[in-house]
Amino acid sequence: MGRDVDEPRRPLTTVRRVAPVALLAGIPLAFLAVAFLWPLATVVMTGLGVGRFGDSSALADVLGDGALRGVLWFTTWQAALSTVCTLVVGLPASWAFARGRFRGRRLAWSLLVVPFVLPTVVVGAALLAVDDRARGSLLALLVAHVMFNVAVVIRLVGGAWARLDPRVEDAAAVLGASPWQVARRVSLPLLAPTVLGAASIVFVFCFTSFGVVVALGGAHLRTVEVEVYSQVRSLGLSTAAALTLVQLVVVGVLLVGTSRLQQRWSVRLPVAPPAAGADRRVRTGGERVVAAASLASVGALVAVPLLALVARSLQVGDGWGLRNFTAMGAARRGSLLFVSPADAIRTSLWFAVIAASVAVVLGLMLSAALVTLERRSGRRTRSVVGIDAVVMLPLATSAVTIALGIVLAFDGPPLDLRGERIVVPLAQALVAIPFVVRLLLPALRAVDGRWRDAATTLGASPWRVWRQVDLPLVGRPLLASIGFAAAISLGEFGATALLVRADAATLPVSISRLLSQPGPDNIGQAMAASVVLAALSAAVFVGLDRTSAGGLDG
Repeated sequence: MGRDVDEPRRPLTTVRRVAPVALLAGIPLAFLAVAFLWPLATVVMTGLGVGRFGDSSALADVLGDGALRGVLWFTTWQAALSTVCTLVVGLPASWAFARGRFRGRRLAWSLLVVPFVLPTVVVGAALLAVDDRARGSLLALLVAHVMFNVAVVIRLVGGAWARLDPRVEDAAAVLGASPWQVARRVSLPLLAPTVLGAASIVFVFCFTSFGVVVALGGAHLRTVEVEVYSQVRSLGLSTAAALTLVQLVVVGVLLVGTSRLQQRWSVRLPVAPPAAGADRRVRTGGERVVAAASLASVGALVAVPLLALVARSLQVGDGWGLRNFTAMGAARRGSLLFVSPADAIRTSLWFAVIAASVAVVLGLMLSAALVTLERRSGRRTRSVVGIDAVVMLPLATSAVTIALGIVLAFDGPPLDLRGERIVVPLAQALVAIPFVVRLLLPALRAVDGRWRDAATTLGASPWRVWRQVDLPLVGRPLLASIGFAAAISLGEFGATALLVRADAATLPVSISRLLSQPGPDNIGQAMAASVVLAALSAAVFVGLDRTSAGGLDG
């Protein structure tokens, strides 16, 4: 009798357990499949000559065109040179942050990342504010890339260096090694996988650079991203897809090669015990000079362009004033601007609300599904790893590639999104979802499972457990993810520049249009709009960094 009663219950119980997880993961994965995987596959097929816009000779034409090969070669070597320069500036500062103890260290750690979260057009405008001759200058482009990416090196390598047991370095020093020898023969070999990982990230960012090159490259310095953008604007969709396919291959080969090297060089780091934290400090006069010089150089690299941007925004003729800011409320009829910067601010804020809402809701659902699957199996199963990989794919894909895929995939039935404003915040949400998941996953994993079990035992449904147990415990990371998604949307330029309608320009697009027009009034308004956008982005990020649990020693 008992067996007869139990038999129908087992499938029903299984359905009740599986259905919430399937729904949590299914909705966001369906969104990623439609909005990202399908467009990406369309780009690949078009690049190979298949599909509505495909041209079987496009890939051969790209590889055989000397000018396009020159663009690919310039993109590659400038990215490599930018990466080397970023490491030269970032590694000494990483050591100084890891071993130095100085007042305002945590605030400096937060402010250091501000250029990384600034819109790329703002970084370009800041360097133009330093020197009007920066446009078309390779040196200016390299400085912009270092300014934009040095935080990646310092955050990754500095964090790992801070966790490295200082007694290992002390032992080498006792045996007579100089500070340079300790760094070269002990610390850096142990940190080699981390350094390699940071370098690969910086290279990919520089290789797929778009906004900085648009602002500073002029007519002569063109990367693959800029060429793809130009081809799309001139309706050379098959050529654009072929260029994107070549770019995807280069980035894929780099990431696979880097991953294998990291595995080969990987070692177990001797982690510092809690009591060793007080011993992490520079000791000799020479070390203090190196630490001060490295921190001062990074501080100048970050502060000087931003201060110049503020000063240039207040410059009116031979005097000073707020006219550039007050002039943002109007756009001249017949100009190339189409909309005023003030209208662009409102559009950007509205898009940020939509993009952040979509990214956080879908990211929260994915994070909850991943944590639930991990708890049920007690480990990271293949399904968890697969879902996580799909979620992270947009991070390895440039925004211009995402936009090109949307243009190709949604240009007609069954889903025609041509001219629809909603496509811009949806593309921005795609870029933000991986960051949201990375912010929420650790917080959800840290929730004590016994609390959830107790609520379930008392009769709470899975949705009620989630609403009344999980959500209150992840409030701070949830707020942080909302802020981060909004900041990404506010500054996103690559996808937006291709997808936005002329009468619905966002603030980064408006700044780019102003910078491309001659005349001191246009440049002044561009600088003022850049200050507004920089202030919005920096305020959101610094607030998020101070609110979240992460930090230098976290």
